[in-house]
Formats: sequence, C-alpha cells, structure tokens
Amino acid sequence: MNRNDSLRAEALQAVFRSFKPGGRKIAMLTAYDYPTARLFEEAGIDIVLVGDSLGMVVLGYPDTTLVTLEAILHHLGAVSRAVTRTPVIADLPFQTYRTPSEALANARRLMEAGADAVKLEGGREVVPQIEAITRSGIPLCAHIGMLPQRVREEGGYRLKGKTPQDAQRLLDDALAIEAAGAGAVIMELIKPEVAAEITRQLSIPTVGIGSGPECDGQVLVSHDLIGMFPWFTPKFAKPTASVGATVRECARRYLEEVRGD
Repeated sequence: MNRNDSLRAEALQAVFRSFKPGGRKIAMLTAYDYPTARLFEEAGIDIVLVGDSLGMVVLGYPDTTLVTLEAILHHLGAVSRAVTRTPVIADLPFQTYRTPSEALANARRLMEAGADAVKLEGGREVVPQIEAITRSGIPLCAHIGMLPQRVREEGGYRLKGKTPQDAQRLLDDALAIEAAGAGAVIMELIKPEVAAEITRQLSIPTVGIGSGPECDGQVLVSHDLIGMFPWFTPKFAKPTASVGATVRECARRYLEEVRGD
C-alpha cells in the first residue's frame, strides 16, 4: 500500500466509523473518469463511487445488468489515479458475487485495481458474501431498497417500504447486513419514513438516494447532479447545472466556426 492508498483507507474508516455519531452528513458522488474524480476531490466530496450506473450514463446500456467486471475495473483505474485523499468505493456488478468465493475473488480484483471498499446489492440473501468479504479485511458498503441489478426481475424502478411487511423486511435486511460486517449501507428509493427508522436503528452510516433527508448521507449519480445526461433525470434528482446543454452548444459553435457559417 502506498501513501495515497493509506490516506484514502484512513479517510474511508473515518467516514464509516465517525460520521454517524458526529452528525455530519456524508456527501458521495459517482465518478467514472480521471477529471471528474479529481474535480470532486478538489471540491471536498467525502467518497467517490465507481458505480455500475456507468452502464447507462457512460456506456449507453438500458440498465446496469450488462455492466461487466472488466468495465468497472477500467473506470476504477482512472478514478483511482485521480484522487489522493478521497476514498473510492467500487461496485461489484451483476452476477459477480453469486457465491461467497466468487464475491471474495472479485472484491480482491477491485481492491487491486484501486478501490478502498466494494459495494454489492441485496439483503439477508447476500450475508454469506458480505461475511466472506469483510472477514478478509476488505471494507464493504451494502445496498438495499431498489436494487438496479434486479430491475428486469421487478419490472421497473419502484419505491420500497410502502407496506408494513416490506418496511420490516428492509429493516431486517439492514440489521443482518450490519451484523455481517458492512461498514455502511446505501438505501435506494425507500419510503422516507422507513429510511429514517432504519437510520435510527443502525450503528453504521446510511446513505440515501431517493430515500429522504434523514439518512446519514446522500449519494447521486454525478450526471444527474450536473445535467450531463439530459435524456433522463430521476424524479428525486435536482440538477444544479446543465452541462449537457453547454456541451451541445460548444459543439454547435465549433461546427459554425469550422464551416465559416
């Protein structure tokens, strides 16, 4: 481990262990390339996530299920080279953690490529995988609620926790994940009241996306934040810029200049 890796690992542990009792919210954004990750570090973002959301906003896939481990490794390398202090979490993509041994082997590949922690989706059904990874010393962030890797099974992106039974299931999943050794959990598209109750009951940080303001932090796909993917914006995202429109206009002006229009 080099000095930069050590600094980032220490920063990650500070996020996982200290943010919840301190009350300061965690700010996490996705990054898939060198300049974006470097800019986020300069801005002071707490964690960058190399998420399989790159399937849609970078690679043009309809969902995350087509993202390969090799694709994550490729983008992870660029992001890891961009940051010296900001911890990097990398997704284990679809069907790369079907068994505990497969999960551990692929988690190790992500760590070797520059990740400071790994993330996987699921609740109690992936506890053996979480235990295999965390017992090896690899930090892990879990992910419950709406699971993008199961969007085809579920037929779309739907709010979770709408019934008492579903809310209890999510809480049970979160508690099991914590007991298995996860250092944090992302909660996607969970009814805000349910997300708030899970946050109260866990000792590890919760990071919400479309799950209300009471989580210990928030994560967004960076393209949704800056308006770089104008063809679709989730309802919960509030773009603070229109980078896509700016890029389009720059290209149009360049075209006029080249043609002499």
